[in-house]
Amino acid sequence: MKKEYSLSEIGLFEASITDYSFVYAEDIPLMLNERDTFVHKGNMGRARIFAGSYGMMGAAIICNKACINYGVGLLTAIVPKCGYNIIQTSVPEAMCITSTADKHIIWNEQMYSNQTNAIAIGPGIGRLPETEHLVKEVLKSYSGKSIVIDADGLFHLSSLLKQGFKLPENCILTPHEAEFDRLTHQHNNRTERIETAINFAVKHNTTIVLKGAFSAIITTNGTVVFNTTGNPGMATGGMGDMLTGIITALLAQGYSCSESAILGVCMHGYAGDKAKSIYGELGVTPTRMLNLPLPFK
Repeated sequence: MKKEYSLSEIGLFEASITDYSFVYAEDIPLMLNERDTFVHKGNMGRARIFAGSYGMMGAAIICNKACINYGVGLLTAIVPKCGYNIIQTSVPEAMCITSTADKHIIWNEQMYSNQTNAIAIGPGIGRLPETEHLVKEVLKSYSGKSIVIDADGLFHLSSLLKQGFKLPENCILTPHEAEFDRLTHQHNNRTERIETAINFAVKHNTTIVLKGAFSAIITTNGTVVFNTTGNPGMATGGMGDMLTGIITALLAQGYSCSESAILGVCMHGYAGDKAKSIYGELGVTPTRMLNLPLPFK
C-alpha cells in the first residue's frame, strides 16, 4: 500500500507548495509504454551522450551503460581520444565518436546529427574554457531537441546564463542542491530552493530534477512531483551519471521531458532499493544497480 506523505515529513514547510504530488514504485509499470511486436532499434530512438575526460571516464561508462540498459535504440558516446578504447570495451553496444583532443572533448561538426532524438551532456567532461564552449555549442546546435544537462554541464551552464545565454526549451536539468544554488542563488532551506526551481522551470520552459531525498521533479508548468523511491545508500559517486543515462534513454524512446524525468527518477530509486535489499545500504553502487534485472515491462 502506498504511504501518504505530508510536506513536513519530507522536510518542507507545509503551506509553501500547493501544486504537488508523489510518485511511487507501483506507478512504474503504469507509466511504461508497451513495445510493439515488430519494433526495431530505429524505432527506439537515437541518443548522443557527451561525457568523460582524462581521469573521469567512469562517469561516461556509467551514463552510457544506463542509457543502454534502459532501452535506447541506438547510442553514440562522444568522448575524448583517451576514452575510445575504454568506451568500446566497457559499452560495446554504443557507437563512439572521439574529440580531436586527447584528454577532454572539443566540439566539432561531426558531433552533430539531425537524426538524434535525445542528448545528454555533462558527466565528467571537466571545467575548462574548451568544455564551456562545448556546452554552448551543443545547446545551440541541438536547440529544439531534448537535452539532459548534468554535472559539469550545469557548472558551465551557470556561467553561460550569467553571460546572457538563453537556455533552449526541452531541456532537463538534474542538479543537486549545490549545483542548483550555483545556477541561481544561495538558499536557506529546501523549501526556498524548490520555490526558486518552480519559477526557474516556468521562466525557462525547462524541467528540473532537484536531486536528494524525495527528489523533486519540477515541470514546465510549475507542478512538483516528489519521488518516494531510493535510500541513503545511493549517496555515492556515479549515481547522477546513471540517472542522466536513464532519463536520456527514455527521452530517446519518445517519452516527454516531464514523463522521462518522473519515470527516470522513480526507476533509478527503485533500482537503488533493490540493490540495498541484496547488498545492504552501504553496498549500493551504480555498477551493482546496473547489473540488476529490471522487473518492468
